[in-house]
Amino acid sequence: MSLLQRVWLILSHKSFLWILLFINLLGTVYGYDWYMWQLEITEPKFWIFVPDSPTASLFFTLAIIGWLIGRNFKLMEALALITLVKYGLWAVVMNILTLIETGELSPVGWMLVGSHFAMAVQAVLYSSLYRFGFVHIAIAAVWTLHNDVIDYVFGQMPIYGDLMKYMNQIGYFTFWLSIACILLACWVWRRRVATTTILPK
Repeated sequence: MSLLQRVWLILSHKSFLWILLFINLLGTVYGYDWYMWQLEITEPKFWIFVPDSPTASLFFTLAIIGWLIGRNFKLMEALALITLVKYGLWAVVMNILTLIETGELSPVGWMLVGSHFAMAVQAVLYSSLYRFGFVHIAIAAVWTLHNDVIDYVFGQMPIYGDLMKYMNQIGYFTFWLSIACILLACWVWRRRVATTTILPK
């Protein structure tokens, strides 16, 4: 058995999935609490679109619950892959840009870099467990792109004080990051279909 196979046996074991579930659940709760100050100054009709990262980790938490009970919550899996990679990488980039803009990054900022990068990594690591189809990807894509419109057309994006003057550029970057993550989900789906298709003799 190769090293990668041994690592995967650990990562996919139910005991480890329970640990991962607990970590993501805690991160989700912490994330919603983190956004509470912004929600307080946000119109209620936009609330669901403001806490992007914790909602992404909530999708993954629900996907893990499905795996633990022997089911695949396919829409949650598609939403988790697309949004975890998107908002994980987005937060890393925003914090690095903050470092470049201000010349420093707080310990909390570095924590956000590490935790959000881990969000993106875990979404990709568990891609072999996903069973979503094209319809699930399409629904997740609509959610993701609609969220971009709410954020950058209606001004509900996460507030990064030192970067707010670059919102047009950040919005453009975010749109293409969304497209890239949607294409990643399509690639994961097509790869699974290709490897499970039985060719006629």
